[in-house]
Amino acid sequence: QVQLVESGGGLVQPGGSLRLSCAASGSMFRFYDMGWYRQAPGKQRELVAGISTGGTKNYVDSVKGRFTISRDSAKNTVYLQMNSLKPEDTAVYFCNARSGSYVVWGQGTQVTVSS
Repeated sequence: QVQLVESGGGLVQPGGSLRLSCAASGSMFRFYDMGWYRQAPGKQRELVAGISTGGTKNYVDSVKGRFTISRDSAKNTVYLQMNSLKPEDTAVYFCNARSGSYVVWGQGTQVTVSS
């Protein structure tokens, strides 16, 4: 089994940047498709960005050009670089690992964009 631990959230002003990290335990990291989701108060959880085992990336339209997902198999870590942050990016961000029907979630990290 894999466990996920997110870090890097916090309070940032509009236009600022943050980098989220998700560290995965175990030796099977390279076999998992990884994703970052977010959930704002009163809203459904949504996929923000995903990266496959082969490195294919996808993004929700609202973050294209601002967010970048990447993975480092040597460190068992997936990152989400967030630039030009907007107040509407405020949410709890969750890391997700998926392999077939096996899905694991991290505990989440709060991102607040406010002046």
